[in-house]
Amino acid sequence: MDYLEGYLGQVSWEGMISTSLRILLVLVGLWLLSSLVRSALKRLEQRLLKSASGAGELPSEAQKRAETLVRLLRQGVIIMLWVVGLLIILRELGLDITPILASAGILGLAVGFGAQNLVRDVISGFFLIMENQVRVGDVAVVNGTGGLVEAVNFRTIVLRDLSGTVHVFPNGTITTLANLTQEWSAYVFDIGVAYKEDVDQVMALMREVGAELQSDDYFGPLMVDKLEVFGVDAFADSAVVIKGRLRTLPIKQWEVGREFRRRLKIAFDQNGIEIPFPHRSIYFGEASKPIVAQLLNETDEARSE
Repeated sequence: MDYLEGYLGQVSWEGMISTSLRILLVLVGLWLLSSLVRSALKRLEQRLLKSASGAGELPSEAQKRAETLVRLLRQGVIIMLWVVGLLIILRELGLDITPILASAGILGLAVGFGAQNLVRDVISGFFLIMENQVRVGDVAVVNGTGGLVEAVNFRTIVLRDLSGTVHVFPNGTITTLANLTQEWSAYVFDIGVAYKEDVDQVMALMREVGAELQSDDYFGPLMVDKLEVFGVDAFADSAVVIKGRLRTLPIKQWEVGREFRRRLKIAFDQNGIEIPFPHRSIYFGEASKPIVAQLLNETDEARSE
């Protein structure tokens, strides 16, 4: 008990209270700065949206771009603020932060040599975001793997494919990137019809179906232009292939394209237009005629019985 009283008697309560108040002020300052940063970034997001709207960019595209950029800036600035705040708090507690800073410098040098891939990923991620190559919510193909972009970070980009599998790519390893949903999307189709069909009539019917789809209350607003029929694209083994395209809002190309194919199949059936399927004719050489004659004879015998 005497030891405890002696220890408490040696404590500088005035200094402890002063240090505690300074630490509290630092924490309050960090909180205020964090709030100011969030407010400033929110205004930046609104300004980016306004600028994109003035430039004629689609609202959904501008929203994705602004959200991705602002989120990453917020993460970087908040982390930097709290690291600086932690160093100030350590100094207020009487710890010498000079060795920490020196160690941080040595660590940074070591990272520069030993973590070149990490630095490469971060730099690549920065330009990936600044150049607006891909945003959260896009459908992209990265290094041959396609999926919905769930996250774009300074170090990695995260895709989720149609089966639900999540693919994570370090930004520095991205060699090819194809964005399927930037500003607008397209559904390219190849329709095969029988050689006996009038291709002009078929293309006119396709345009009619496209016009009906564009006038639909639900699918019409999803289309950004009328149906494009490019014409006869190829002579396949059993079909004349006609190529066309539907331009839609981002990520809506598959929904609109499937509905177009459904309606086109119904229209073909109603107008008697044949969609061919693969078939083969078997030839037996010189034996073909006897075989055909035998089959005819067997048919005649069966009928006579």
